[in-house]
Amino acid sequence: MCGIAGLLGPSEDHAAVSLQAMTDAITYRGPDAEGHWFDEAQSVGLGHRRLSILDLSEAGAQPMQSRCGRFVIVFNGEIYNHLRLRRELEAASEQAWRGHSDTETLLAGIVAWGLEETLRRAKGMFALALWDLQTNILSLARDRMGEKPLYFSRLASGWAFASELKALLEAPGLEPELSASGIRAYLEFGYVPEGLCIFEGVEKVAPGHIVTLSRESSEAARLSFEVFTDLAEKGLSQRGYSDGQSETVLLDKLAARLEEVVDEQSLSDVPLGAFLSGGVDSSLITSLMQAQSQTQVRSFSIGFGESRFNEAPYAAAVAKHLGTAHTEFILSQEDALDLVPSLPQIYDEPFADSSQIPTALLCREARKAVTVALSGDGGDEVFGGYNRHVVGPGLWARAQRVPKIGRKAGARLAAAIGPFLVSEASPARRVAKRFRLPITAVDKLARLAPGIAAAESFEDFYRTFSTTFAQPSEVLTNGAQSDGQVILHDEVLARLTPAEQMMAWDSVSYLPGDILVKVDRAAMHASLETRAPFLDARVVEAAWALPMSMKIRDGVGKVALRRLLDRHVPRSLIDRPKQGFSIPLDQWLRMELRGWAERLLSQRHLFALASLSFDPIERLWQQHLKGRANNGQKLWTVLMLLAWLEANEIWLSKGQGRRAA
Repeated sequence: MCGIAGLLGPSEDHAAVSLQAMTDAITYRGPDAEGHWFDEAQSVGLGHRRLSILDLSEAGAQPMQSRCGRFVIVFNGEIYNHLRLRRELEAASEQAWRGHSDTETLLAGIVAWGLEETLRRAKGMFALALWDLQTNILSLARDRMGEKPLYFSRLASGWAFASELKALLEAPGLEPELSASGIRAYLEFGYVPEGLCIFEGVEKVAPGHIVTLSRESSEAARLSFEVFTDLAEKGLSQRGYSDGQSETVLLDKLAARLEEVVDEQSLSDVPLGAFLSGGVDSSLITSLMQAQSQTQVRSFSIGFGESRFNEAPYAAAVAKHLGTAHTEFILSQEDALDLVPSLPQIYDEPFADSSQIPTALLCREARKAVTVALSGDGGDEVFGGYNRHVVGPGLWARAQRVPKIGRKAGARLAAAIGPFLVSEASPARRVAKRFRLPITAVDKLARLAPGIAAAESFEDFYRTFSTTFAQPSEVLTNGAQSDGQVILHDEVLARLTPAEQMMAWDSVSYLPGDILVKVDRAAMHASLETRAPFLDARVVEAAWALPMSMKIRDGVGKVALRRLLDRHVPRSLIDRPKQGFSIPLDQWLRMELRGWAERLLSQRHLFALASLSFDPIERLWQQHLKGRANNGQKLWTVLMLLAWLEANEIWLSKGQGRRAA
């Protein structure tokens, strides 16, 4: 895994200096080596920072040129089936390999099959840039599920691209201006979704797409090679063949697929391990790794001093049963608080998923022992694991039985009593504590109640589960609109149950916009590669081929994964309410983080930059401090934006329009 950057258009002298600055900005993504390649005649430059994983020799160095001389590539990620692709290439024609890197395999495939077909055959996570010396076309591409990031922007004299914004901002002549729609979408969802960027004029290559750029055109051309809906459609088309098969047979097929993918993703020339939370997803991946390994798998978990957030004992129990070499990190308040000021540098767009803190610390500690870690990310989206997948359709069906006038009245009532429900004196909180229910579930239900009652469509209902500020205008001085959250309007939806619709929406919005951003930036800031077997295209397709009863049944999600895990781990070690990767955010904001928060809230010039309205945010803050409401997530979202604005003032000052008007 690496970092890439490049320019198309500026003069070679200018490009050399700028490209060096671009790759220097993301040194942590590839601390082992760097490389640059220039075509002076066409004013194109490609840069690469290398984190050596496969083929540690110079034969795996980038930028890499094809043997025929036509193509030059910079590549970030892994092609897990590249050995199989090599055999296909060798069967078709003689190959003179220089080494055993997947980058070289990818280049040979492009020569033989073309870029689009090669990417269809390649299974992995990646972002790449390919220069064609014959056509003078620069192609950018990103993996199907959006695991690896890739930004690009039009310059006055050409184009620039990079793995991260901080590298792109070093491109010559780029003067970023804040995007009003990007800010609004961020406030709505807690992250800047696919299809939007925090800066005007900067784009993200969409998952499963190829973007082609040339010096002669100011427009980028886009085409998809394979996207999530293609994988889902393939899976759905196989469901008819599954109808007559027993659940055991279907589980055996899924197990075989997962075993194949985990085996491929365990290929590494450097130390490899696994993240283990003790939940279903990470426990299954770790189980499969250990079952295939001749030595102890290294597993890593993170715990908290506060029991309601601590899953470390569950992870330790699973690790003991499996026999892994387990390392447990206990997250202290001091560790977390020390990390908070650096979050804007790790996440170079505003990002407000507070599990970013334990994720970043877990990656930092794991990197001391391994260079690659497999994770259970994607299991919830692909196999139906979120509470909204399980209870959402039933809530929606019951809400529809209430006349619209009654739902509106209910929404007003829920909005009125919501703050009381989440206050420290709330009976709901006392009941939750009495029955040892997660307080976070009570808080979330209270926050969601007004939106659930007011939703006029199933799409509105879904958004209720995925928003922080349902109406960002309540904290903005402008009326900027956004439609950043990707909502599929596709014929495939007509064949889906309501729960599956939510799973599909999560897969193209929440997954790439939140989960994968969180993990990629945290891991790469620590120079750690993470791999997600559940997001392999073959696993996604296999999951969508399963009947819905093998995903959600009797109020329980991820049924298929649970039954597979039963083959490796006693159910007693796993069965418990879904806890999530949470921190005591509400408490920290009232106590340990209060000084940091109040300093940011006093920076009125930062409010002006983002067109934030001070008074309503101050009211949220005072309500929270006095325990009248748990506004922790809303405040964290605002604070992360203010911290990001403060950290990026040097770039914002370059823009001609500083304020998001």
